[in-house]
Amino acid sequence: MLLQKSRRERLKVLLTGGSGDLGVLLTRQLTRQGDEVVNLDVVPPHEAVCGEAAHIAASILDRAALKKAMQGVDCVVHIAAWHGIHENQGTKDAYDFHDLNVTGTFNVFQAAAEAGVKKAVLISSTSTDDRYGLYGHTKILNEEMARAYAERHDMDILTLRPRAFIPPWNKSVYKDFGAWANWFWKGAVHVSDVCQATLKSVNFLKDGKKPEEPAQILTIDGAYDYTKAELDNWTKESFTARYGAKAEKLAQSFGLDTARKPKIVGSGEAEKLIGYRPAYSLANLLEELEKYGQNGPPFPLEEAKEDEKPRPQGTTKKYSP
Repeated sequence: MLLQKSRRERLKVLLTGGSGDLGVLLTRQLTRQGDEVVNLDVVPPHEAVCGEAAHIAASILDRAALKKAMQGVDCVVHIAAWHGIHENQGTKDAYDFHDLNVTGTFNVFQAAAEAGVKKAVLISSTSTDDRYGLYGHTKILNEEMARAYAERHDMDILTLRPRAFIPPWNKSVYKDFGAWANWFWKGAVHVSDVCQATLKSVNFLKDGKKPEEPAQILTIDGAYDYTKAELDNWTKESFTARYGAKAEKLAQSFGLDTARKPKIVGSGEAEKLIGYRPAYSLANLLEELEKYGQNGPPFPLEEAKEDEKPRPQGTTKKYSP
């Protein structure tokens, strides 16, 4: 299980951008399995994991800080980036994207190579489909850099391409749980599943396993309750046939379009190579809508403090009509 402590050799893991939504969950999971975590981020660490990881208050554009941060590191998880939301909202321009996402990523890989770090996980994005967009193009360049460093410096690198995974508790993006649900409804992945995939990637490399190709790309999608037959024969009644009339009424009360067919990209290679098993599906979303309403579920690490048995989002019981 995700939360079991590992008997593997202890690793020192550097997270770039480790104070963000993914980084805070990953910090907890890595430290719980006995790894040492260093978080390099201009933003202070989340209070829920404060003290669990060393924090270096610096940008990936700071070469000296990166050089220092890489000392003794076994594996780098490169998260830091501007994202599609910054492009869509117009809060970052082409210079910003190139500086942080392209130059910053080069700095991370070069510092890792100079320090002799041989393991890395790159967090890319399915936005590579928009290869000429500001964000998508930077991720195309990131993936090419990862391949170059894997070849040039004999580094074992896994490249994860998750769908957008901003969580519902990020109120700077989603005003309430209903707004997040409307986004997730289209077909998406929960941040807890991205955390699971990243942790399994680190452990894959920790176990001495090798990618099947340089900087192998693994797409990370969410969990879906629909069968292939249901999707192939989709009608506007498919949702109700699967989840029931009670669920239809609940979903529509939050403005969700129950006739909408979810867009699925799949995670086949990740499931095969690293044992990724997405957990959070529409059934979990329906359960949380019913239980929490517009407030949404609590931040998962706060919930963990209360019962001292932390679990990832998406492992709740499935919604029953």
